[in-house]
Amino acid sequence: MLLAIDSGNTNTLFAIHDGTSWVVEWRIETNSARTADEYAVWLYQLMMMRDLKFSDLKSCIISTVVPQSLFHMRNLSKRHLNIIPMVVGEDDVDIGVNVRLDNPKEVGADRLVNAVGAHKHHKGPLIIIDSGTATTFDVISEDGDFEGGIISPGINLSLRALHEAAAKLPRIAIQKPEKVIGRGTIEAMQSGIFWGYISLIDGLVARMRAEDNRDFTVVGTGGVASLFEGASESIDVYDSKLTINGLHEIWLRNIK
Repeated sequence: MLLAIDSGNTNTLFAIHDGTSWVVEWRIETNSARTADEYAVWLYQLMMMRDLKFSDLKSCIISTVVPQSLFHMRNLSKRHLNIIPMVVGEDDVDIGVNVRLDNPKEVGADRLVNAVGAHKHHKGPLIIIDSGTATTFDVISEDGDFEGGIISPGINLSLRALHEAAAKLPRIAIQKPEKVIGRGTIEAMQSGIFWGYISLIDGLVARMRAEDNRDFTVVGTGGVASLFEGASESIDVYDSKLTINGLHEIWLRNIK
């Protein structure tokens, strides 16, 4: 079995692949101070609940945008799982993506992993919208090359900033309001956040298509992307497993 670890700025995803499909996924809050031993206790207990053991795991692949977390996750794999992990971004790991930027090293591992997963499972050219701590819009060519994109603040980040910067605005949950024009503070905030992000997504995709006249397929992924399903006019398909599928493809490419 393969353990795939995707560590983002907000959450870290652990997923296990049995050679045929993903059998389980777990998420934990990203904390760069969390030690390998703490990860091991948490993971061991969750695996026991699914009748899985550490000895069932034969391989491990790690992708992270939080460099401080890598040391602990690498130690988790080496000390507790007895596996030398494959780490996306290291020189000996071939991801198979040509990065067409002035400085390819600027691109985060998460965006490149998404490019691999999207190119494998969806017809290109593609625009990938990943809604997490940041909301990214990445352009992937029909051949799978990473051509650039857009980075904007994520919806939860904007919501937190609104609450923290304005003394009288409460912290609210993200949900689709019944009407665009709110009749109270909470309804007004929900409308601004939800429909504001729908307008951000649809507006930027329209500008990207106008600037680059290709027939893009737009793929949505990330923690809150499912909230936009049925509301965004520009997202063609939602793929919650895009990143871990990309990790699996990178792992397959390198073990060959």
